[in-house]
Amino acid sequence: MNDPASDPLRAKQRLHWARAALGDAAATLQRASTDAGFRSYWRASSARGSHIVMDSPPSLEDVRPWLRMHDLLEPTGVRVPQVLAREPEQGFLLLEDLGIPTLARQINEDNADDWFEAAFDQLLRLQAIDVPEGFGVFGEALLQRDAGLFEEWFLQRHLGLQLDCGEVERLQLVQRRLMDNALAQGQVLTHRDFMPRNLMPVGDALAVLDFQDLVRGPIAYDPASLFKDAFLSWPLERVDGWLARYHARARTAGLPVPAWPQFLRDADWMGVQRHLKILGIFVRLRDRDGKPHYFADAPRFIRYLEEVLPRYTELAPLHDLLQRRIKPAMAEKDPA
Repeated sequence: MNDPASDPLRAKQRLHWARAALGDAAATLQRASTDAGFRSYWRASSARGSHIVMDSPPSLEDVRPWLRMHDLLEPTGVRVPQVLAREPEQGFLLLEDLGIPTLARQINEDNADDWFEAAFDQLLRLQAIDVPEGFGVFGEALLQRDAGLFEEWFLQRHLGLQLDCGEVERLQLVQRRLMDNALAQGQVLTHRDFMPRNLMPVGDALAVLDFQDLVRGPIAYDPASLFKDAFLSWPLERVDGWLARYHARARTAGLPVPAWPQFLRDADWMGVQRHLKILGIFVRLRDRDGKPHYFADAPRFIRYLEEVLPRYTELAPLHDLLQRRIKPAMAEKDPA
């Protein structure tokens, strides 16, 4: 799929709108970043300084859900980018420039403890928000869709695997256990992509980005996302320690977390559910959306699965499938 941001007509509209919003006919735009969807971000330089223009083509990605979530989070103290001008019908927003780069490029072994404490500050504020009536739910339908992404896109389309009836049954059993675990957890406002790439350092605090898909969902989902993302990997023992620290702070804040052993299991299982989904999404981004670079991180998610699956006998059928069918198929398709 061609990049919609490169369309000459759209580029002309974007520059015209930015100059009008900034009140500077000499303002210029330079590509700042993209994401996995159809939005693009542009750094605007003008007499007013540096700002960010979000371009979300209305026919491809409606910007109004992003605005609704922004306007839900901002009054509660969750740090989000300030919106300085908006034209949702055209798909343009003018935002404050939070700078570069994201936390994913600034965090390291030495500063991770402090940065994850700052991430907890934002996450606990977000999870404490009362979920509005009629809000989207990370429930059975979304969980079933996620399970289908792994099977359709990763197993079938990428690896070309045709599972026999017994393998299908065992995989579905594990998927059912993962879904039941997610549905049984305490439910809170859930970002669904709360990871260092979507956190922006602002002084010694963090701003939260890419929040348009907020739903009511399981409390362990966002902590699992924070430590098991597509761009950074940490030793499992250190991840367990950070999860314990989050758990202690969440209990103090009165959030609906269970006792620690159950929470660790919830986070591990939520992570497995998410890893399977992401493997499917990476293939879909590559094959359907023309964004192949995400797939380079697929082996990272296989390693995440290999770390955690041996902890739980209930997930043994997936571990067996991974070792016996998935890893050999991957080695055959992409030999080192």
